[in-house]
Amino acid sequence: MDVMTIGLLIGGLALLTVGGELLVRGSSQLAALAGISPLVIGLTVVSFGTSSPELAVSVQSGLAGKSDIAVGNVVGSNIFNILFILGACAVISPLVVAVQLIRREVPFMIAVSLLVAAFALDSRIGWLDGLLLFGLLVGYTVWSIYASRKEGAEAQAEYAQEFGPDRLPTGSRAKVWLMSISFVVIGLGLLALGSNWLVESATTLARAFGVSDVIIGLTIVAAGTSLPEVVASIVATLKGERDIAIGNAIGSNIFNLLGIVGIAALVTPGGLTVASSVITFDLPVMIAVAFAVLPIAVSRLSINRWEGALFLGYYVAYTAYLVLAAAQHDALPAFSGVMALFVLPITVITLLILAINAVRRRDWATPQTQ
Repeated sequence: MDVMTIGLLIGGLALLTVGGELLVRGSSQLAALAGISPLVIGLTVVSFGTSSPELAVSVQSGLAGKSDIAVGNVVGSNIFNILFILGACAVISPLVVAVQLIRREVPFMIAVSLLVAAFALDSRIGWLDGLLLFGLLVGYTVWSIYASRKEGAEAQAEYAQEFGPDRLPTGSRAKVWLMSISFVVIGLGLLALGSNWLVESATTLARAFGVSDVIIGLTIVAAGTSLPEVVASIVATLKGERDIAIGNAIGSNIFNLLGIVGIAALVTPGGLTVASSVITFDLPVMIAVAFAVLPIAVSRLSINRWEGALFLGYYVAYTAYLVLAAAQHDALPAFSGVMALFVLPITVITLLILAINAVRRRDWATPQTQ
């Protein structure tokens, strides 16, 4: 490992972050001009834009024959989005959950998580699987935008309230469109270059430390490419726009599974190869994390600070397990035993209690004004 590798890693992460920010800003402005509501912006434009680093990295990895990084990046990012991003945001300020998310987006996220896991059971996600996933993404996006258009003229006013009036530049409409498109183009260029640097440096690091590409993809690359989601969600939380924060995380997970896995499987010769460790451990963790959002969210239509701290704790535990397993550390059996015998059962019981209480109150079934 040399200074050049570290420089490529840091530079790649920096370019991904800047590129993602420019892409999100330009895309969001275009969406506002088109009259799309802020919640749908959070679920589609913002979340899809902040997931562009994952898309660039996974496609680049797939074309380079590094399926482990491509798949590990998506699975790791989805785990990171829920446990770390929502956890951190909830610790900062309890997240108010829109009823629409509970009724539609969260169940849809769970369904597509199960679908991708089913496709991966034969250790390969082929181009037909990728085509179906991408088709579902197109249908989901078109339907979300169509539904949001019903709000009509209220969309731009809502956008200004959610993102701040400074996010919509002043000037003629033609200049605003041109500036927004320029942000998108420049952002895409930075994402492409940053993803190339990140994949190269991550692969070098994996070889230098004797760590598999799967682990690197699940940790360093996944967390690094999720930086735009971190920034967008935390800033939204600090501004009090917590529906955008949770919408960004949920929308990013949907896009990761349908868009990134779908496109990467389409462009990778022979499809994406899925490692056995991902099938037996990481995909089940991703599915369990997706399921965990539902009872917590419906219990009070919010994710509270202690629940956010629980999410953060589990992400630390998950990362620690990956590191111990990769190093074959002597502490691994004891760590696994504690998680299996004490922590996981307690969490399952807690989630069941929350779900039962929510069903009894049925407060999630009545739309509330956010």
